[in-house]
Amino acid sequence: MSAQLPASSIFRAYDIRGIVDQTLTEDAVRLIAQAVATQSLQAGVKQVVIGRDGRLSGPRLSAALAAGIRAAGADVIDIGAAPTPVLYYAAHVVGGGSGIMLTGSHNPPDYNGCKIMVAGTTLAGDEITALHSMIHSNALTAAAQPGDYRQRAMLDDYLQAVLAHNQPERRMTIVADYGNGIAGCIGPQLFAALGVTTVNLYEQVDGHFPNHHPDPSNPDNLRALQQALVEHQAELGLAFDGDGDRLGVVVPGQTAEDCEIIWADRLMMLFAQDVLSSQPGENIIFDVKCTGRLAEQIRRHGGQPVMWRTGHSLIKRKMRELNAPLAGEMSGHFFFGKPWYGFDDALFAAARLLSILSRQHDTTKLLQALPSGINTPELHIHTQEGENHEFIRLFQQQAGFSGAELNNIDGVRADFSDGWGLIRASNTTPVLVLRFEADNHTALQRIQADFARQISQFAPDFKLPF
Repeated sequence: MSAQLPASSIFRAYDIRGIVDQTLTEDAVRLIAQAVATQSLQAGVKQVVIGRDGRLSGPRLSAALAAGIRAAGADVIDIGAAPTPVLYYAAHVVGGGSGIMLTGSHNPPDYNGCKIMVAGTTLAGDEITALHSMIHSNALTAAAQPGDYRQRAMLDDYLQAVLAHNQPERRMTIVADYGNGIAGCIGPQLFAALGVTTVNLYEQVDGHFPNHHPDPSNPDNLRALQQALVEHQAELGLAFDGDGDRLGVVVPGQTAEDCEIIWADRLMMLFAQDVLSSQPGENIIFDVKCTGRLAEQIRRHGGQPVMWRTGHSLIKRKMRELNAPLAGEMSGHFFFGKPWYGFDDALFAAARLLSILSRQHDTTKLLQALPSGINTPELHIHTQEGENHEFIRLFQQQAGFSGAELNNIDGVRADFSDGWGLIRASNTTPVLVLRFEADNHTALQRIQADFARQISQFAPDFKLPF
């Protein structure tokens, strides 16, 4: 029987994701891996590193990855269950820059997918679409002899590398919530090695995610962390997503409800100041969902702000193009360049954050003092599959905002003198993503009303979340 060809719907803008045994089958994973190995061999790299997160489908889909890579004649280095940044690290240091991370990231438990590197480049856009074309045109290398397979443990090597670049100057007490994601397999060891007293929440890796969904960009998923901050009188809370490449941060309050989420765009101000203190004048990259105050802070500390499209592989591509030392996304992806490797890494970012904050005695005061306006978290409009992208194409062509500077690099962002609004299509789920910020509530309501009016003109049936 011939293999079932993968559906085009799983090939997203910056990775591959689908529902296991429906849109993402073992056949699909094997063919994707064979296509990646074909590209890697063409680039002169024979080794492909593979890893998996803690999802229940991981072991059998990982076997399909290995089979596809070997079928092309490339060699497999299997690092087993590990966070995505460990896979990226391994690809850089032992794999010649090629690797496939099997992960569903923050999607529901029945999802899985692939984040892909070929010869040092994380695939995005047309490069991911090209994999689909290669498979359907049968342009895959089929070797007479399969490639080799070997396992290699990388957690300790990665841990030592992170520690070599980060060391807090005083002992701190924190709470770390792993959400039963794969970061729990190394996070406790990292913080212990950093000399940090840590209360660990849900560090047991469990693909059912029984306590809460491992997505720190959703405030609902941070409630246990906020409660633990108060109970244990810790000075900082850290939350990790399902595959360990996104970080959430919370500072304590008198009650759990008072604990404040410090969103990633404000953390980027702190990271930018730290990086620019030793690398002045450099480009600092951030995505379209970030606060307008971030660009102001980057300029204030001698850097060049660069707004770019949302998506980990798209940000990494821009980072390499500009040789930028730092990039970040509102979703909690942080990318550190030299002396690190420029990939999104929540564990490295957490270690760097602790090193920075340890120089101060009041971390809450420092973090709360980072500039902020009146803003919303990410807001979502749910659509049918593909409908979100069709809507954005129409909105970009016909929407107009009087008195605003428009940016269409990723959806539509309208910057006014007193605030801004954004609407863009998610590339991971069939939703429209919105975010708003303003100097005061009156301006925020005006900008939201302007967006609501124009959205309703093109899609009157959409249920608006504001």
